Order: sequence, then C-alpha cells, then structure tokens
Amino acid sequence: MLLNIRNIAKKDSSSFPYIVEQNVSVPLRTYETGLVRVNIYRPHDSDTGSQYPVLVTYGPYGKDVHYRNFRKSSFDELDPEYQSAHSAWEVPDPVWWTSHGYILVRADERGVGQSPGMMDTMSQGTSEAFFDVITWTTEQPWSTGKVGLLGISYYAGTQWRVAARKPKGLAAIVPWEGMSDYYRDRCRHGGIYSNAFIRFWWNRQVKVNQYGRARPEGSLVPATIEGTLSEEELNKNLRDQTVDNRINKFMDEPYYATRDYNIEDIEVPLLSVANWGGSLLHLRGNVQGYTHASSKYKFLRFITGRHDLPFYQREEVLLQKSFLDAFLKGEDDRGWTHGEVNPVSVILREGDVGFNNAEKEKQFQRREESAWPLPQTRYTKYYLHSDKAMTLEPPPTETQNTLQWKAMEMAPQPARPPQARGPPPVRDFSKQPSSGMLKFTTAPFQERTEFTGHVRAHLHVRIPQQPGQTPSDIDLFVTIRHLDPNGKEIHYTGTAGDPVPVTKGWLRCSLRTTDPSHPHHRDYLPHRNYRSTDVQPLQVGETYAVDVEIWPTNVVVSPGNTLVFEVAGADTQGCGVFMHDDPTDRPEEVFKGLNELVFGEGDGNYVTLPLIPPA
Repeated sequence: MLLNIRNIAKKDSSSFPYIVEQNVSVPLRTYETGLVRVNIYRPHDSDTGSQYPVLVTYGPYGKDVHYRNFRKSSFDELDPEYQSAHSAWEVPDPVWWTSHGYILVRADERGVGQSPGMMDTMSQGTSEAFFDVITWTTEQPWSTGKVGLLGISYYAGTQWRVAARKPKGLAAIVPWEGMSDYYRDRCRHGGIYSNAFIRFWWNRQVKVNQYGRARPEGSLVPATIEGTLSEEELNKNLRDQTVDNRINKFMDEPYYATRDYNIEDIEVPLLSVANWGGSLLHLRGNVQGYTHASSKYKFLRFITGRHDLPFYQREEVLLQKSFLDAFLKGEDDRGWTHGEVNPVSVILREGDVGFNNAEKEKQFQRREESAWPLPQTRYTKYYLHSDKAMTLEPPPTETQNTLQWKAMEMAPQPARPPQARGPPPVRDFSKQPSSGMLKFTTAPFQERTEFTGHVRAHLHVRIPQQPGQTPSDIDLFVTIRHLDPNGKEIHYTGTAGDPVPVTKGWLRCSLRTTDPSHPHHRDYLPHRNYRSTDVQPLQVGETYAVDVEIWPTNVVVSPGNTLVFEVAGADTQGCGVFMHDDPTDRPEEVFKGLNELVFGEGDGNYVTLPLIPPA
C-alpha cells in the first residue's frame, strides 16, 4: 500500500559545531506536487537572525549515507580537515563550509532515500524538482537569497540542467567532473552503449537507495522512515537506467529527447573543472559545457588524478571557496569579476610519473590561457600509412590497399562471483589478439611537443567480402597511446585510479552522419544528432569516409618518445569499468567478422592533433 507521507523533520542544535536539521520537507510546486526531503547544516547564529549564502546538492546516493559507508578506502585518504560526522560521497563537508560562512542543503533526489516519488535519475522531472529545492532555499529566513551549486560527478551533471532553467537566486555553479550531455558523454559513446559502468553504477550505488525499498540486515543505507513499499509499487516508481539505455538508441526517442536541453541557456557564473583522465565519462561534458554556456563569467580548469580525491585537496577547496565568495558574497580575493583570473587553466601531462600517485602528479606544471580551444592551436594532420607508419607527410599516390582487423576480438572477462561487491574486474587486455586491432606509430619525436585540445580521426572503412560470418555494421574503438624510447607505454591516472592512455574515441558507422549546420559543429569536433533518421546502413564492399570524435586531451611528448594510434572493433586497454559489450547492443550477427581500413581513397586516413607551438 502507499505510505502515509508525514513531517519527520528533526533538529539538533547542540551535538555538532553547526545546527543539523534532518528530513525537512520541501514542497514541489512548479511542475508537479509532492515533496523532496533535505538535510540542512547551518551555523549556530543562523537561528538568531544571521543569514548566509547556501550551497545545494541534489542526488541519488542517499543524503544520510556517510562517506565512510559509501566508500571507506576513499574516505580514509581524505585530509582530516574534510572528514566529519556528516561527510558524504562527492559533496562538500559541513564542518569546513559552515565554519567559512555557508549553509549546506543536501537533498535526496525525488524517489531516493527519504524523498517519495518516481525514481527517474537525470530526467526532466527530477531536474524540475531540483529547481524547486533551489527556489525554496532562497525563501528561508537563514538564507541571503543567493545559492551556489558545488559537487562532483552526478552532483555536477545535474547542475548544468537546472542552471539552464534559471531558478531564482542561483548565483554560481561549480560542476566538478560532471558530464553535460547525457547521451554523448555517458550513455552512448559515438552511438555505442556504455553498458558496464551504467550497470555497476545503477545496481550498486543507486537502486539500493530507492525510497520504500527494504534494507537487508546490516545495510549501510538507512531504511525509509515511513516503511517499505511492495515490489509492485517499487517497480511502478522506478525507471531502470540499465533497461532504458539498452532499449533506447537515438536522440529523437522520448527517453533521450526529454533529457536534452540547451547549454546556451546557462547564464550563471560558471567554474567547470575537467579531469584529463576522465576520458570515458565526464571530461567531454565539462569542456563542452564551458564552451557553449552563455555565462559572462565562465572558467575552465583542468586537473589530473583520481575521480574522488582532488575535490577535497586543500588547494582546490580554497579555489572553490574563492570563486563562490566572489559571486555569493561579493568578496573577490582573486579578481574573478574583473579579469584577473584567466578563463582557462591547463595542467600539462609531461613525463612518466606513473599513475594513481597524487604526490608525483604535483610535478605536472600548470599554465594559464585566454580561451578554449587554446588560441595558438595548430590542427595538424598525422597520416596513416599501409605499412603502419604515422607521419606528417601524406602517403604517396598509391593503388588501393587495405589492412584488416577482426571485430569484437578481445580478452575474456575474468570470472566474477555472484556475491562480489565493488567495481567489476578490469579485463586483461594484455592478452588481446593482435588480429583484433591495427596500430600506427610515429617516428620518435625530435623535440618536446605539446598537444592540447580536440582530436579527430578521418578514416576510410569497409566491410569486405568474406567467407562465413559477415558483419553489417562497424563499431570503431580508437585510442591514442604514448610510448617511451623503450616502447613502454606511459599511463595516466584514470577515474578509479586505473592506468589509462592519452585519450579514446568511438563511432558506430551506421550513425556516421554529421550535421555541419549545427552550432556545435567544428572542423576539429564533428557534431552528430544521433537520430533514428540518421541511420545509414553499410553495404558489403563499399568504402565509407568517417570522422571519429576523439575526446579532448593533453600530452607532452618528450624527445625520443612516440605516439601510437590504435583502431579496433572492441574495447582495448584503458577503458576500465566503462566497457561497451552489451550483447543486445553489439550482437555478433551484426558486428562480428572482418573490417578493413582502406588506403588510396579520397584524402587518405589521418588523425588531426592539436599542436601547441613552443612559446
């Protein structure tokens, strides 16, 4: 039966260095009825008339789930200054921020934790509920009426969408490693379903927090105060991302279309923080969000390191505070509002410092820039040759030649016990058959060379006539790698601390159609609409010229080092938990078989790299 929704708010003014109000009900009134419940952490003198700006977070991980319980190993690595009784995953810590003159409002997303309703993450409906939470916050007696948004990942991704709705009082946003395009950044890379991460994320981190779901004995997720719902009611109140993303493939289907919005509608001051190592989830969105937002004051900052820790490093926390102080308090100690802070700040990945080592990554130098893409960029073509060389010179005029690879050839997935917790195991790509990929290598670089920006591959591909299984479509998985003079790959820190290459890109060739008339289209960044009407089937024996979007990157190549461009028909090393192997999205009868790269066609095969000339 339906639960009896009631007022369950509790207030504690004495146990902590701030006031805690738990499970305060915020009415939904703009687009629908119902409520969202929030926890409020505020300085003690806010009870006696003092007002403060407010930082709001809104997400699906449970506002009452402690960071230690969500991921203990990560919590243990935090600076103790940002550990407290109410620390939570990917959001600001109450002790630090309330002591620096802010109030925190932490919301359980609609349908999650103690907030009843439809659990439909990243949807239009839940974004509308977030809008109402922000509006409500500005009307409270302890609020100055100015609201900022600050959080990582999901708590960043929701910021773009709600900011585009222009809620009253929203004064600044800091989307820290947060995708801005649900389809292109997260769910369907180049039109290919990124199923492994979504499955892990949904089943291990989100679905367990559904409002009304029974908690097993010893669960670290608090039970719904009003009790449990029947399985029938839970299913009725749930849109399962693992199902919706599998059965919906195109941007013109309602599932994706209703999650779309105009980035250009964002006008609020913006600090977008992008991680070079996040080349399978957030990086693209932070760059595109910054590029297309209409904000007068907008800044793009690049970082390195693991996904969870940089947000809490002292240098970065002080930067967050400085930015928010400028736009929520009018206290601008760095000159954000009068041109003293450069719009773009890049960090240069130079040298082999290893991966998942924050101390060694401090060797990377930071450089301030005036715009993105960097104004001095020279988009430079590196041509692919049939002898697997990669050079600045195009191949000599030649008769048509081809190189083949076996699509869908990859190392076997390690066995996984049914009761296993945590991220899925990383596939052992060292055993990947060489017949499953092509590799093109530059000559050793003669001088220090920097590439920073957007990357594009222009390839001529074909399904050849072949005995037995013949594919009817081609999925391209491309990778850029950096090797030292001994041929050892230089890895960088990925999202989970895993070793990742320079960057990656993807394309389903039946969705190869680009839209040069779209305002987001650039020569270095082809735009695709990914509509069902854009599908162009491939014919056996016919050659197709395709442009593959490769995610933006930075790498500094030392003298003697080389770059490798890799073409494959399945995931290769560096994808971590972000694998694309759903059998309904990539059935063998469609994709398994031989693919070809064709030479001597059109303007050739090449990779366009963003060369930054020496100062």
